[in-house]
Amino acid sequence: MQEQYRTVARAGVHETEVSRSRFLCALAPAATEQEAQEFVARIRKEHPTANHNCFAYVIGADAAVQKAGDDGEPGGTAGVPMLQMLLRRDVRYAVAVVTRYFGGVKLGAGGLIRAYGGAVGEALDALGTTTRRRFRLATVTVDHQRAGKLENDLRATGVAVRDVSYAEAVTIGIGLPDADVDGFTAWLADATAGSATLELGGEAYGDVRTG
Repeated sequence: MQEQYRTVARAGVHETEVSRSRFLCALAPAATEQEAQEFVARIRKEHPTANHNCFAYVIGADAAVQKAGDDGEPGGTAGVPMLQMLLRRDVRYAVAVVTRYFGGVKLGAGGLIRAYGGAVGEALDALGTTTRRRFRLATVTVDHQRAGKLENDLRATGVAVRDVSYAEAVTIGIGLPDADVDGFTAWLADATAGSATLELGGEAYGDVRTG
């Protein structure tokens, strides 16, 4: 598994104009290829009178699935530069659709490549990206007396607290980078005088920061 990847922070649309042609780049996170295809279909339905609705998407933390389409633009001048921009920015699990309304001025192959790739780059800048990092899921079990302080300490030290549930004891679901497990185990024993237990689970990706 990849240690981390970047994805689109939120779905949205960013518009640019190049030589009187309007380029509307719709971006969205997509967990699966089907989600990406449904997004492309939805944008095409929203812009039935557009000259072109070109797309690109990357699925998988390792970019295992990569697809692009030119939708009538000269081959390789739209979808591919869009895809290359996503890959260059290390963006995964994301889909981009650039809708073009022709403004009467032909851009030529080089101009199209710059316009379509640039539309995706500008949209990524405008909407922002978030880094998701591979975490080991774990559960901390602690008594009620220590739970409040421990939860505060976890959040203060930057540990990803996923959920907290109160029963006879309090269980706190957390996410830890693999490299931090040993250090965290020692910290937990110290912080709770050895009264808390740590149970390691599977792996998942979680948000690290937005940038």
